[in-house]
Amino acid sequence: MFLNTHSFFSFRYGVMSPRALLQEAQRLGIATVTLTDINGTSGCLQFVKLAAEYGIRPLIGVDFRNGIQQQFVSIAKNNEGFQEINSYLSHFLHQKKEIPETAPDFQNIFVIYPFYTQKSYVLKENEYIGISTTDILKIPFSKSKDLQHKMVIMQTASFRHQLDFNIHRLLRAIDNNMLLSKLPKTEEGDLHHQLCKEGELLQTFKDYPSIIDNTIDLVNHCNISFEFGNGYPHKNIHAYNPSTQEDRQHLRRLCLEGMPYRYQYPNIKIYRRLALELDIIKKKDFVSYFLVNWDILKYARSKGYFYVGRGSGANSIVAYLLRITDVDPIELDLYFERFINLYRTNPPDFDIDFSWRDRNDITRYIFEKFGYERVCLVATYHTFKFKAVTRELGKVFGLPTHEIDKIAEGHYDRSEPLTNLIIKYATKMDEIPSHLSVHASGIIISEKPIHYYTATSLPPKGFPITHFDMVVAEDAGLYKFDILSQRGLEKIKDALSIIQENHPEDDSIDIHDTKRFFEDEKVKDLLRNGNAIGCFYVESPAMRMLLKKLKADNYLGLVAASSIIRPGVAKSGMMRQYILRFRLPEKRAEAHPTLLSLMPETYGVMVYQEDVIKVAHYFAGLSLGEADLLRRGMSGKFRSRTEFQQVKQKFFVNCIQKGHGEELTADVWRQVESFAGYAFAKGHSASYAIESYQSLYLKAHYPLEYMVAVINNGGGFYSRQLYIHEARMQGANIEAPCINRSQIFTTISGTHIYLGFHIIHELDHHSTELILQKRKTLARFNSLEQFINEVALGIEQVKILIRLGVFRDIEINKKKLLWKAHFLLNKQQKPVYSLPVFPPSNKPIQLPSLDYDQREDSFDELEILHFTLKSPFELIKARPVDPIIYAEEIETYKDKIVTMLGYLVTVKRTSTNKGDRMHFGTFLDEKGRFIDTVHFPSVARTYPFRGHGLYELTGKVVEEFGFYTLEITQMIRSNYINMEDVKEEDEILTLHE
Repeated sequence: MFLNTHSFFSFRYGVMSPRALLQEAQRLGIATVTLTDINGTSGCLQFVKLAAEYGIRPLIGVDFRNGIQQQFVSIAKNNEGFQEINSYLSHFLHQKKEIPETAPDFQNIFVIYPFYTQKSYVLKENEYIGISTTDILKIPFSKSKDLQHKMVIMQTASFRHQLDFNIHRLLRAIDNNMLLSKLPKTEEGDLHHQLCKEGELLQTFKDYPSIIDNTIDLVNHCNISFEFGNGYPHKNIHAYNPSTQEDRQHLRRLCLEGMPYRYQYPNIKIYRRLALELDIIKKKDFVSYFLVNWDILKYARSKGYFYVGRGSGANSIVAYLLRITDVDPIELDLYFERFINLYRTNPPDFDIDFSWRDRNDITRYIFEKFGYERVCLVATYHTFKFKAVTRELGKVFGLPTHEIDKIAEGHYDRSEPLTNLIIKYATKMDEIPSHLSVHASGIIISEKPIHYYTATSLPPKGFPITHFDMVVAEDAGLYKFDILSQRGLEKIKDALSIIQENHPEDDSIDIHDTKRFFEDEKVKDLLRNGNAIGCFYVESPAMRMLLKKLKADNYLGLVAASSIIRPGVAKSGMMRQYILRFRLPEKRAEAHPTLLSLMPETYGVMVYQEDVIKVAHYFAGLSLGEADLLRRGMSGKFRSRTEFQQVKQKFFVNCIQKGHGEELTADVWRQVESFAGYAFAKGHSASYAIESYQSLYLKAHYPLEYMVAVINNGGGFYSRQLYIHEARMQGANIEAPCINRSQIFTTISGTHIYLGFHIIHELDHHSTELILQKRKTLARFNSLEQFINEVALGIEQVKILIRLGVFRDIEINKKKLLWKAHFLLNKQQKPVYSLPVFPPSNKPIQLPSLDYDQREDSFDELEILHFTLKSPFELIKARPVDPIIYAEEIETYKDKIVTMLGYLVTVKRTSTNKGDRMHFGTFLDEKGRFIDTVHFPSVARTYPFRGHGLYELTGKVVEEFGFYTLEITQMIRSNYINMEDVKEEDEILTLHE
């Protein structure tokens, strides 16, 4: 009969997980426990679901507090009462208001006020005074001594023991951002707030039997229940139209209306597939799910928003006809049962990607269309990770920053007692939730009001979030709609706009007509040779390597590659097997006959998530439902669950019974286990391939316009620097930002690309706006004096512009400009955001002749942009003594030791099977071609990377499937020239002349 217990979802206060709380209650023989976390309901549904495992009757409510000051505790009589609590709490969380001392007129809620001896209580029928074990002796001396008929036992329970209390105090110190030694008692709970045996609690109140009876009566009048797990209907919106019958008719009509857009000559196979899908969708009651997605995307198209529907939804011809996806499931032979089958209980899962600029408006539309009362973003829990919490604990224990850094990085002295204490508690606090955050994409549209299930909070973006995460949501039957943000889509959208401006004659690009892209020879050439820098999902070094090894230049090849590249397939060793069988037909005979018959398209290699279902169903004899449970379990979030472990066990038992043998069964399971959580569904891979083809087509035919779009959207896998280099390799003339030509973002005119002010990190947005507004008025700036008189910038911002050559069409000598700027601005440190009514007339400044070396520009660019717009190879102090080769020659040096000179682009750090660190490097040579390097553990330790710059690379040229890499034996970072040394050399040469 504990009416006020806290889990660790009382953020930065509670310590126990809901499961730990129930375990402790079971150990103590407590029959009923009420979870009342502080100002939140994150743990409620999870608590109710788990309670059955421990034979405990769960009740739920909220401990309403302002800070740590308790106002009252609310307990739901029933589900409607829980909804009332959620609505009431959400109002204060959204408005950021304090909780009042008195509760409103709740209909289905019991309210319990804390006991104060000198307080006069006026109580409603559903309201009580809560008495703890330390309050009993105070009752006869209180103003409420005659209100014993309105008193109940309310022993707060937040801890199990002293260790929990210690962790609680550390959490409170972190929350208050203060030293533990300075934490006031008023900011923490009491050590006696612990669970105890129910008999002991009742014994304490033996002199007040009426309080015991009141408590029992209150508990008996409460009953809460939710449906969890399979076997229950989903709780999402049931009907898009007024009735489910209208929904079915509506869906069928939309599919038939969409047929001409997708199929010029639809055949009987297409109509049969459509009839099959509509029948299953109707039987599973998923019609509204399709219609809701159709509605969202109809709105997106009306606004001109670019989107991609991906995930296993691409297996559906209904989704294809509704334009939710652009993948033709008939063409790819995608089977619908991977997406929806009669064994599936949860609604299907569409992942819809929008541009990062458009997603907020889509989210707003969903809330307004379907109602704020039943739409909500899904939350995630930010937890105290070990490394981060060691820093927090270091602060509350008062350690200096340098010592905290050592502990966080693992470089600490175990003999230090305080260090050991920090490590001890950091380990205990690892994975305790710190606060709520927003899920990357999930949106719930519930049939019932969202407050029936959870309270909501309001983050800065303005859309409410649940108090539980997606796992709990799915347990309760609430399945999210995934509305994701992706920069790749904005690149395509921007590129189309730039092409329209630069090539107005090419106004007929239908970017969704991807089937003609599959046959485009220029696109095929990019794929075969891995020349896909800037293109969605196919530009990384690993993907470039895979494409060159496969020499795949068709749609199906790219679909397979999109899944093969995933970590699990590579880890299982099946990526190499796939390449071997793809390139060498004789190797296909090595596949197990059953696996080859199940996966002929991929030569018996498990490549897609569907392959897990095929193997589990046909190879191991699991039902389709069990096979899908196995696939979902591989994702990690369900792996530890009992039902997953049972299916895993059945996999082995069935395989042995089918005569596969222990060794074969173990090998197949190893493949399944190693990649299933990472591999894509085939439809998902196909969706990725569609977007890849869209970007490949734009790069193949409009390379400069496409690169401008990539640069303006922050790049992609690589930093912006590489895309500027790629544009130059494609024939562009790259111009640094120009005071009279550049805009906020990068622009293109013919083959001239003018970098935008956005690439200058230290130039704030306000300064950029001032420059462009004044330039619009003046048409152009003719002198530095005019610029300084007209634009209110401080000396630091002006110096940045000068050093980058932004004023070069006014004056080429930057040193002259810097002198002028200092004279004119009088070394002013801060910008003045107001201009005089009558600008001063500055006298012309006479400067002496000043030396200028163009290489100084590169050093200015390196300092400000962190890369140079010219070739960094011009800055090298000393070229390698050994002759160097270039990337274009590497094929002629197979198995030989060579030296190359490379500019570092990116490094992938990984580990061997033994846990040793090794690296894969990507460099550019002096001619702008890629050098790919492998750094095995011994070399990685001896020759570490030392930041971006030029490196002298020595190693053995190795080839596999036509892809060449340099296995490094020695790597030395090259030094840049020192401009002072250059001047000295110039002076010596002048003297000798």
